[in-house]
Amino acid sequence: MSADYDVVVVGGGMAGLSAALTAGRLGRSVALLSSGVPGGQLLSIEHIDGVPGYAEGVAGYDLCPITQEQCDAVGVTLITDPCERIAASDSGWTVSGPGGDVTARGLIIASGTALAKLGVPGEEEYEGRGVSDCASCDAPLLRNKTAVVAGGGDSAMQEALVVADHAAKVILVTNGDGLHGQADYRERIEGNGKIELRLRSEVTEVLGEASGVTAVKIRDIASGTEEEVATDALFVFIGLVPNSAFLGGVVPLDAKGHVMVDPGLRTSVPGICAAGNVRSAGSFRAAGVMGDGALAAKTIDDYLTTGTWQTPG
Repeated sequence: MSADYDVVVVGGGMAGLSAALTAGRLGRSVALLSSGVPGGQLLSIEHIDGVPGYAEGVAGYDLCPITQEQCDAVGVTLITDPCERIAASDSGWTVSGPGGDVTARGLIIASGTALAKLGVPGEEEYEGRGVSDCASCDAPLLRNKTAVVAGGGDSAMQEALVVADHAAKVILVTNGDGLHGQADYRERIEGNGKIELRLRSEVTEVLGEASGVTAVKIRDIASGTEEEVATDALFVFIGLVPNSAFLGGVVPLDAKGHVMVDPGLRTSVPGICAAGNVRSAGSFRAAGVMGDGALAAKTIDDYLTTGTWQTPG
């Protein structure tokens, strides 16, 4: 694989899809690098709220393929290859992956985030055998069973509600004094008789046997007391970690690893923008990352037209 484009978008989530679509509609030749099926984390979300045009919400597995089809229609080249390295080249930037190199004058980093891990004993051992990060995939297997969800933000609440549609009982464990995120989710959690809320608590160990998870240990943070709670599954949604390690110092990152950008989503390096949850001060909302992608594409298009670049102050 070796080809030249006006714009290369690194990342196949909604920010990357939106960036590629917008750049293509602006008449640019575009390559979209995605390490897997385009759509990213949203692809497995059963119900996404807050997307304009979808009053009742939309499933990620519907929204993402529709957007990919729009990209195809404007001539975006999809390359199913992870990005391993970015380096400056005579024509702009070279993006390297296992399948080879692509070059472009403009680059949009939309590599998104990975789900944070609890880092407790048993979590890795029982991954795929009761430890999950996909409620829409695994919740139907929990009919008349018990599940634990770790986390207190939007993702944890949303997934707890999905699991509660199937399981007999859901225990939502958060280390905070309350739930944080969208008010609608909080109200639905508090009004759902199947969901038990454990505040100021944390999962400290995952227990199981050959067949899978059988229990977790939950610690009360204030008292330090620990309780073994029987469960058939553990869903972990405690936060997000930016996928930025591959950048290797090409652009500045903040203390948490997010790409630092200005209001136009420019990095301090001419020709490179960042969009979506990998950037600093991201919205962490589906509609927000879609807007990011469109803005980053417009910023890159202006740069390719004028040759000027305003860097973050």
